[in-house]
Order: sequence, then C-alpha cells, then structure tokens
Amino acid sequence: MTQKNASPALKIIPLGGLHEIGKNTCVFEIDDEIILLDAGLAFPTDGMHGVNIVLPDMTYLRENRHKIKGMIVTHGHEDHIGGIAFHLKQFDIPVIYGPRLAMSLLKDKLNEAGVAKRTELRTVGPRDVVRLGKSFFVEFIRNTHSMADSFTVAIRTPVGVVIHTGDFKVDHTPVDGEYFDFQRLAEYGEKGVQCLISDSTNSEVAGSTPSERAVIPGLDRAFSQAQGRLLVTTFASSVHRINIILELAKKNGRVVSVVGRSMLNLIAHARTLGYIKCEDSLFQPLHVLQKLSDEHVLILTTGSQGEPMSAMTRIANGEHRQVKIREGDTVVFSANPIPGNTIAVVNTIDKLMMKGAKVIYGKEHGIHVSGHGCQEDQKLMLGLTRPKFFLPVHGEHRMLVKHSQTAQSVGVPAENMVIIDNGDVVELTETTMRVAGKVPSGIELVDTSRSGVVNNKVLRERQQLAGDGIVTVATAIDWAGTVIAKPQVHLSGVVTSLERPKLQTAVETAINGVLRDRWQEFARPVGTDGQLEVDWVGLQTQIEREIQRMMRRDLQSNPLLVFLLQTPNEPPVREAAPRGRRTAVIAS
Repeated sequence: MTQKNASPALKIIPLGGLHEIGKNTCVFEIDDEIILLDAGLAFPTDGMHGVNIVLPDMTYLRENRHKIKGMIVTHGHEDHIGGIAFHLKQFDIPVIYGPRLAMSLLKDKLNEAGVAKRTELRTVGPRDVVRLGKSFFVEFIRNTHSMADSFTVAIRTPVGVVIHTGDFKVDHTPVDGEYFDFQRLAEYGEKGVQCLISDSTNSEVAGSTPSERAVIPGLDRAFSQAQGRLLVTTFASSVHRINIILELAKKNGRVVSVVGRSMLNLIAHARTLGYIKCEDSLFQPLHVLQKLSDEHVLILTTGSQGEPMSAMTRIANGEHRQVKIREGDTVVFSANPIPGNTIAVVNTIDKLMMKGAKVIYGKEHGIHVSGHGCQEDQKLMLGLTRPKFFLPVHGEHRMLVKHSQTAQSVGVPAENMVIIDNGDVVELTETTMRVAGKVPSGIELVDTSRSGVVNNKVLRERQQLAGDGIVTVATAIDWAGTVIAKPQVHLSGVVTSLERPKLQTAVETAINGVLRDRWQEFARPVGTDGQLEVDWVGLQTQIEREIQRMMRRDLQSNPLLVFLLQTPNEPPVREAAPRGRRTAVIAS
C-alpha cells in the first residue's frame, strides 16, 4: 500500500509473451492512463483446426479503452506488431510510436484491414523521447536484433525509470552499421533504473550469441558449391540475413527471384528505407529465370518454419504452379525451427530430398544465428542498467526461471524479482515490487478468413470432428409420440466396428426408448378441451443425450452429433393455433 501523498504505483500487466514464445503484449498503467508496448500474434498449434492467428485476450483493454494514451513499438516482427490491426477493430489507439521499418510495415497492415483512421503512426529515431499522457516519457535506445531498426526503450514514470529491452542480442559487428547504444544504457544505470524488463528467449544458452556476420562463410560455401539451381529460405523479416543472401547471390553470379508475399513486401519496404541496398537488375521474375542456366539462378522463398501455405512448403508438396523441384537443386534452410515447428520443418525437408534436392540445414553448417541474447549478453544488459528490480519476460517458464538465476548471479536480490504469467498485475512503487492481482488473460483465435474469432465452443467442436468424426441423425415424431419416419443416420469420419444396420437399429432403439419412457414428461394436456402442448426442445435434448450415451457405449468414441427433429404441423385437437413445421438442429 502506498502512503498518502506518495507517488502512485505503476502497474505492469503482460497480456502475452509469458510462458510462451510469441504474441508479446504489455500494458503499463498509472491511475487513469494506459500505454501499450507492442501487440503481437502467435501461430496456431496442431489442435487449433482452421485457426490462422492466435492473439492475446484483450478484454482488459476493451474495458479500459478510455484510459489508453498510445502505444510504443520496439521493432517490426510479427510477434510484436502482428496483432495491432485486429485490436484496432475493437478500440482506438490515439498514437503509435515506433521505428521507420516497423511503421512502414504496420501502415500496410492497417490499410489492408481498413483501420488506418483509428490511430496515428509516428516514426522515431535513436534517442528520440516521446510523451504519452501525463505520466509516461519514453526514450528509444538503439539495440541489435535479427530485424533491422530495433529498439530498447526507457520509460520514465513517477515511480522511476523502467527499461524494457524488447528483443535483443549483442552484435558488435552489425550488418547495417547500427551499433547497440551501450552508452545510453550505462547512463541510465548510473542515474538509477527502478526495474529492468528483459528478453529471456535464450536464457538457457551459455555464452554469447554470434554476430549476424557469422553466417556469411557458411552461406558463401553453400552457394559456391551448389551446381544447379539454388533455393534459399529464411525468416521473411530477417532483413540483415536477406541482405547477406542478396550480396552473396551477386558475388556468385546468380540472379534472384523472390517467392512469397511477406518476403516480397518486406524487401520492398527495406529497399525503400535503405536497409537493403542492391541493384534492380539483381531481381528477375520466375519466368525469366527459366531461360537461364541453373547455376545462375537463386530463388528466395518464405517457408523456413514449414508453414502450410508458405512457398517452400507448397514447392515441397509439388503444389507450386511455377517452381518444381528437380534433381540437382540445392535448398538452403537459413533458419532454425521455432519450438513447435520442428515436425513441419522436418517433413518439408524430407519431401524436398525425396524429389532429388540436396538440402542444407542444421547448426553444423553455420548458416543461422539467433536474434536473441544468450546468458553473457543478458549479464551485460543487467550490468549496464544495474536495476533495483528485475522482471524476466518473453519466454517459456523454464526460460524465465533461468533468466532470474542469471540476474541473481550478477547481484540482483532474489526478493527483488518475480516470475509471472500472462494477466498478472505487477505493482511497482519506489520501494517495492509485488504481484497485486490478475486481469483476464488467455487467447483469442482468428480463423483462416482473418476476420472471424473462433470461440472455445467452436474450437472444441472442430477438435471433436478431427478426433472422432460426425454423426447426423434425422427423424420425425408425431403428436402421439410415435416415430413416423425411419431415422436416417449418416456417418462422416467415424470409425466403428458396428455394421450400418446395427447402428441404425441402435439409434432407433435409443429414440423409441425415450418416447416410451419419457414422453409424458414433455407432452401435457392444456386446458379443459384436451389440447396437447409438447416441449419439443426438451424432447430433442433428451433424445440427443440418449444417442450420445449409446455411441460412447457401442462405438467406443465420442463423435460430434447433429440431431435433426421434424415436428408435426398442427396440434391434434380443435382449432388451436398451428405450431408450424419446425426442424431443430442441435449440435452437441
């Protein structure tokens, strides 16, 4: 509890990026003012059928939209900016500050989603300071990462300075010549940093992360040894890596065709802003490459993570209209699989090799380095900033624990740090840091239309469909509680040892059993003239339950049941108002 007249507490509320990789989103709140830091997305797991994008649950921000003063963006990776266009459909953000490349990419996303008018984009440079509301002053400090134009931020608040590292690695020889601003971090460390919030992705890895330039010898060797066509895949957002690939293509006498929308989009923006420098003549469309000899061709594609609709995956599956793998091709995977994508990547590699390609992948070839700092990089960040309190973020639980241990090894007391989950409210004052509650957290799923949110009920139904299939039963019942048409049973994706006639009989038995034993519960006389009133909805529900019990017993599975009940037109007595023909569909 803060004393009277003391400065207010700062609330730090991560909505994504904790106990996971992706959808990094963090809220900073003082009194009636909120700012957001990044708003990313994640990609679906195998069980999320038909889901295209995973977003954090934004209930807290929807309920407090009137407090939002703006957003700061650290860099342009999808797990940091990919959710912004979706969130702007639910609430306005007055202004978004961020680096030129991230803002250029974001502008296209907002225009495509039709929400560009719901915010104002403003670009910032190194050491620029912006004000958001009365309580927040944010300075952008250049760092080094796998994406160009990336920042760490220092947030000046009434309770002190909070430094959020964003994603970072320590690269002393950056490809673009933009060096990590250690001096500015050290200056903040000298003056006093209240809390450091730091990237934990590689906290389990000892040593330092190699410079991006470390991949040049390995890639150059692979390029020079390739006898036929060369296909290269990497993260579409890895501007530095793409720059290296293009320079090596020119050195080895190859022209480049870019395949994949996200890759084309990023290269266009990066060239416009000067982050990629090469002649127009280096790029050629695919139809021109087909006229050249194979040793002069390089195809740069998306799909390093085995994404189902990416160019490399479609090429491996033989589904790409213009690119077909043939004997003698060399395919280079200049990326490591993100946790959860390993099986998809391995399957893609297998398919390419079965089609006759030589595939170069794996750490031993020296063709990929991480964009996140390892333990020695994290120690340097801690040593420069010398924080009073420490909050590890951006990582799975074991990564957060390991990062906190690293912080303790350089002098941060264990009692001055907390390990939290998405939705936890961290309350920071001038003298304390503690977990002070929780806000709604979780996920929101966007389907492949990129517009519809898949709720939990729909997702469960899709999982049930994928696991056990679907059974559709249609029948008709009259006012006497008698089945007047033989029930129709249709199976899709259902594996059963029962012969269809036996299953048909079992369904009929279940329906007739309910009508025999329970009809009087749902059919009641009304008034003195004997008119009958039937609770058809209640009857449907009871029949469904009985059919489901039968299926669990006899099929040894739990398929999705769709039950169609046709009811009669009119009540059987006098001239009561017709009930109308009704067909009820219940999915359980």
